[in-house]
Order: sequence, then C-alpha cells, then structure tokens
Amino acid sequence: MSSRAERTYVGDWLRTVDKLLLASLAALMVAGVVLLMGGGPPVAERLGLPIFHFVNRQVLYLLPAVAILCGVSFLSLRHVRRLALLVYCASIVLCVLALHFGPEIKGAHRWVQIGAFGVQPSEFVKPAFVILAAWAFSEGARRKDMPGAMLAILLLPATIVPLLMQPDFGQTMLITIVWGGLFFVAGLHIFWMVGLGGLGLLGVVAAYKLLPHVQERIERFLDKSSGDTFQVDTALESFAKGGWLGRGPGEGTVKRILPDAHTDFIFAVTAEEFGIIACMVLLSLFAVIVLRGLTLAKRSEDAFCRLAVTGLVLMFGLQACINMMVNVHLMPAKGMTLPFVSYGGSSLLSLALGMGFLVALTRRRPRAEMMDRFSPARP
Repeated sequence: MSSRAERTYVGDWLRTVDKLLLASLAALMVAGVVLLMGGGPPVAERLGLPIFHFVNRQVLYLLPAVAILCGVSFLSLRHVRRLALLVYCASIVLCVLALHFGPEIKGAHRWVQIGAFGVQPSEFVKPAFVILAAWAFSEGARRKDMPGAMLAILLLPATIVPLLMQPDFGQTMLITIVWGGLFFVAGLHIFWMVGLGGLGLLGVVAAYKLLPHVQERIERFLDKSSGDTFQVDTALESFAKGGWLGRGPGEGTVKRILPDAHTDFIFAVTAEEFGIIACMVLLSLFAVIVLRGLTLAKRSEDAFCRLAVTGLVLMFGLQACINMMVNVHLMPAKGMTLPFVSYGGSSLLSLALGMGFLVALTRRRPRAEMMDRFSPARP
C-alpha cells in the first residue's frame, strides 16, 4: 500500500495545474453540449437525420477532446514545443493536400477525408503556430546569435499562404492578428509594428478586391440592400424575442429557420431560448479564461511561456468575440465557430489541443525545468 505522502504523476499534476482555468474550461464544455441541444435538433430534422444527431456527435467528439486536453497538459515545455512542431508540419501538409484532393464545399477546399470523418487541418495549424511563433520570438530575444524574429516573420507567410489558397480568409485574418499581438508583446520596435500594420491593411484591401466572397460579405455588412442578410437579420430577431430571461429551453422558433443554428449562430439560439443574461454568463466564462490566462502569463518568469500563453488566450478570445460579434451584426460573417459551444469535430479537437497547451504552460513548475530553457535552443 502506497503512503499518502508518496508523490505521484497525477498528484503532481493536480498540485501544479491552475484549477480556476481548468474549471472554467470544463464549465464551457458542459454548457456547449446543453446549448447545442437547443440549436442542433431543428437542423438535424431539416436534413432528415436523427433528432439528436449533432448532439450525439458532439459528445462523441468531446470524449477524445477531453483526453487530448488532459494528456497535453501533462507535457513539459520541451515536449509542448516538439508536439507543436509535429502538428504544424502535418497540418500544413494536409492543407496543401486539401487543395488538390479535398472536396469542394461552398467554393473552398478546406477538408481532408480520413475514412468516415472529415478533418479541417487549418484548425490544427492555429495552436501549433502560436507555440512555434512564441518560441522563435523568445529565443531571438534571449540569444543574439539566433535570428528568432526573422524566423517568426517567415513563419507567418509559410502559414497563411496555404490558407489563402483554399481560400480561408477568416482563419488567415485570425492567425495574422494573433501573430501581430505576439510581435507587440515580444517588444520589437514600433517601426516594425507600423510597417506590418500597413501591410495587414493592404492585405485586407487586396482580399476585398481579389476575393469575390470577401467583397460580398463586406458589402452586405455595410449595406443590407446589397445582398441576402437573412441569417444575420434572423439572429438579431432572436435577441429581441428572447429578452433578458429567454423563452425557455426548446421554445425557440428562430432556430427552425436558421441554416447554421448549430454552428455559426448558436449564440443567437442561446439568446432566444435562455435569454440575454445566459449570453452574458457565457461571455463571462470566455472572459475568465482569457483574463486568467493573461494573469498567469504575467506571473511567469519564462519568456516563451509568457508569449505562448498570451498568444493562445488571444486566439481563443478573438475567435469567441468574432463569432458573437457576427451574431449581433457588429462585423461581417466569418464562418467561425464559438469555442467549445458550436458543433464541429475539427474545431473541438483543435481547441482541446490549444487549451491543453495553455494548461501545460501555466502549470507551476520547479526551477529545474525552467532552467532547461537556457540549454541550447531546440524545438
């Protein structure tokens, strides 16, 4: 029989993990399943599928997602970087393969079919990209003989070019903004920030001019008479119908006519059935995760951890904000999921990977492991 004083791997993990962060992520996952029970059945019914098709599949995806999050959270800093490099390389290869062999869905080649399951590799690029960019920036600041900033700069086009070719402008924009945030936090010269900001603005203008679907979405956002705004108008209507307390679980009507009620517009379905107060609670959960992550990043003595945690929570928070802002017509439609709430296997698994990285990086670590960062640079 083992002594209570004996240290175990799981026991060490429980002592070092941030429990508020972990509890907030668990609450968000549970809330996602509950809220999908409102938005999923009407869509399944319209498609001739079993009524709880999307709910059952979400639970099915949630099981490996929890396993990925917990498993990755056990990793050391070095193994976090190595896993990120492996995931990044594999995802970029799959993105390129999707261009040539993937099915065309809504005019884009973003999916790779693996057996009976479809995988969107661009989702897995995001968390891995943040880790690698943070590593490059931190090593460049620590070692004068390593061109870390240049590696981080080259990493951006290597990542977004395959995404633009799909095309996937939403993910490209998200990755670029997060990279810009890392650039700023890394403390690089304001001259570079202004120049890169100008290039980003030029990229948006070029996308507007060269990509018809981007132009259509922006014009539709600015002028409702320029195209079909049915989904956005219906989503806004759901907030008015739900009021503060909602119409009650299962009593919503807007979800029966919203094509993407289980994905892009799950927030609007929540507003009608559970009310604006429930939406504010959901928003608070996202805020707790982001603010707790930033607080832990500030406390960290390791530059890589600070940058990586900042990038991960920035990407997580921005994705949530974009989805919710689209639902209330504060920005053009982007087709971006609400983290852990919207239906989607690739999204759920990639978010679990990213949050697993976050939990691993924010664990309290002995100084011996932190000193390992001062060994020769390696992924």
